[in-house]
Order: sequence, then structure tokens, then C-alpha cells
Amino acid sequence: MNLKLKRPIIFFDLETTGVDTSNDRIVEISLVKVSPDGTKSVKTRRINPEMHIPEEATAVHGITDEDVKDEPTFRQIAKSLAAYIEGCDFGGFNSNRFDLPMLVEEFMRAGVDVDFRKRKFIDVQTIFHRKEQRTLVAAYKFYCDKDLENAHSAEADTMATYEVLEAQIERYPDLGDTVEQLAEFSTTSANVDFAGRIALNDKGVEVFTFGKYRGQSVEEIFRKEPSYYNWMMDGDFPQYTKKVITEIRLRMK
Repeated sequence: MNLKLKRPIIFFDLETTGVDTSNDRIVEISLVKVSPDGTKSVKTRRINPEMHIPEEATAVHGITDEDVKDEPTFRQIAKSLAAYIEGCDFGGFNSNRFDLPMLVEEFMRAGVDVDFRKRKFIDVQTIFHRKEQRTLVAAYKFYCDKDLENAHSAEADTMATYEVLEAQIERYPDLGDTVEQLAEFSTTSANVDFAGRIALNDKGVEVFTFGKYRGQSVEEIFRKEPSYYNWMMDGDFPQYTKKVITEIRLRMK
């Protein structure tokens, strides 16, 4: 195994009702847990999203309302899933921008507290795009010289992602082979929340990354315009973003 691990890492992929992390839901999750000794375990589970799966989403992953009507909800599996991923780092394909924020939101909606802040996150897509500029299907062909069967099924995509990372480590010696090195290479911004609404500037200050206060200090804006905090809390922002700004506000007091 090319990847050097100090603790287990979870490679995961989600199929969802859409791409809005605040309002859409997971319909399938697949996880490959890789231990430091190289052993792997695979878990794939369909989930009842408790909402209609739009036809355009079904066209991508092939999962319908009928397929998940008898499956458990995320709330029902949240505690066992949290236990399974406890103490693990994470890897995925476009996971830092989508899968991870979506997973965090689902845990928060279920009322299960999972602290992701001490974990490392490797985004194989970021490595791939910075090195080769391709898609997962092309990445799998390029690095592994194999055609990806059943693309857009969570398990096939998850296994392919892990194999691509192994090949990337072998191909690019400058990447390193530890989770710390790969996570650092995968990170393109200093986001404070997983949705990227709040980030650290070059001075380590939390700033907004959107809207009329883009680039300005969160603390300064909350002091100058306290109603902006209330507007965000009442708005359609991810639950984790609201948790972050609440922590900042409480710190100010």
C-alpha cells in the first residue's frame, strides 16, 4: 500500500436528491475504511431521504423513491455511522466541496454531534485537477488503465477513488504518502465552515467569502451590524455555517 496511515481513513461517496447541502438529502452512502495495516472494509447503504427524489437526480444515480421507501432514514443510522467513522480521516472525489458538507449537515439535522475539526481530508479530485485536469472516469482510466464500470453508483465511485489515490501517490513522489501531506495538498482554501462561507484570511482572521461583506472580518461586521448575524441564522445557510458564526458570536461576548 502506497498510502501511509497513522489511523484509519474513510473513503466515501454520496448519492443525493440534489446538490443543495442545506435542503437536499442523502439517498445512498458508501464507505471504504482502510486501516493502517492495509485491510479494507466496505459498507454501502441506501437511505430514505424523506422527500421526493427528483427525476434529474434519478437520471444520474438511478435511485428512485420506490428503491428507498423501505430503507432507514439518516436519523436512524446516524449514531451507528458516527461510531463507525470515529477517529478516522476522510478521502473522496470532490468530497471537500460537496460530500463532506452534505454529510456534516445530515449529522446536524439528526442531532448527532460529530467533531470533524480534528480530522484530515484528502480530496482526490483536487489532486487530480491540479495535476491532470480530468473527471473521475478519465482519472480511473488515466491512473489505473481501467474502465470504470457502474459510474455514479456510490460503491463503484468510492472504490475507484481509493484506487486512483493509490496510483497518484505512486506517480507523484512530491505528493508524499501521509494523510497530513495529502490533505494539505488537497486543501485549496482555509475554510472555517465546510460550505466555504467563512474562511481565514492571510492574517488568520475569520472573514466572509460571500455577499456585500466579502473579505471583511466576521467579528467586525457582527459588532457594526448585529442584525447580520440574525439574518444569517434565519436564512437558508447550512447548519454547520450557523454553528460556526454562533461560536464566533459567543466568543465575542
